Amino acid sequence: MSPTNSADMYTDPSLFPGVDVYAVVGNPIGHSKSPVIHQRFAEQAKQKIYYGRIRAELGGFTAAAKSFFAAGGKGLNVTVPFKLDAQEYAEVLTPRAQLAGAVNTLYIHNGKILGDNTDGAGLVRDLLAQGIHIQGARILLLGAGGAARGVIGPLLEQCPKQLMIANRSSAKAGDLVRLFEGLAKTHGVEMTSHSLITLEDQEKIRSPFELVINATAAGLSDESPLSAQAAHNIFSPSSFAYDMVYGKTTTFMQQALQRGARVSDGLGMLVEQAADAFLIWRGAELSQAIDPRLVLAELRS
Repeated sequence: MSPTNSADMYTDPSLFPGVDVYAVVGNPIGHSKSPVIHQRFAEQAKQKIYYGRIRAELGGFTAAAKSFFAAGGKGLNVTVPFKLDAQEYAEVLTPRAQLAGAVNTLYIHNGKILGDNTDGAGLVRDLLAQGIHIQGARILLLGAGGAARGVIGPLLEQCPKQLMIANRSSAKAGDLVRLFEGLAKTHGVEMTSHSLITLEDQEKIRSPFELVINATAAGLSDESPLSAQAAHNIFSPSSFAYDMVYGKTTTFMQQALQRGARVSDGLGMLVEQAADAFLIWRGAELSQAIDPRLVLAELRS
């Protein structure tokens, strides 16, 4: 039994003398697989760390983070709903955190709290590990919230042919296109925005997409952002459907399977973004010592 108060799930670094302490902050947080993932990385890399959970009250992220670092904590992962709070709390943002508009990794560097975002890098690495060719591909990204914004930059850097963002509100999707248009031009990517209902129009969606990423939270409530007609238009047997929700075959994934497409949940993204955070904290030279795909296989079994 670890010295963690199970009532509020607060990891107090002062209870672990001589050990570097890390934690994941969220609300809810009891379901998080991050402690298991990071403990496995630590075992692989022969690093002595403790990684716990912190359940912060809504509106209480800053107080929880300050308390953690003041007690000697080394780094925090941040999950729903605190990624924007973490961005505001960080004193310095990495370029990719600035682009993502959110922070999921915090650590101390030169006496300042640095904020980074490893979500997009985690998604790209999981896709590449599954043999998905992003370069030159036609990609459809569903959703225009924080989860979508966090992965656009790393996707564009892979030089797809096209990145279409579809959202219930086309205006919000258009805001993201304008935000990333410079980066899209730099990498020669055609970037467009549409409303989800446009996906039902076969005149406008003339051929299926090679990669469709669901960055909406619809899967959490057993729903899909896609109508049956939209799914018919965008999927084919050569498509790959990726849902950021993990741990189940979502309705979105079922729609893709019905049209012969390959599918994946987001567990690999979770593991890969955690690997990025681990290397930021413990040193990039440990990249050969950890095996994210082995950890993923263990979680799946």
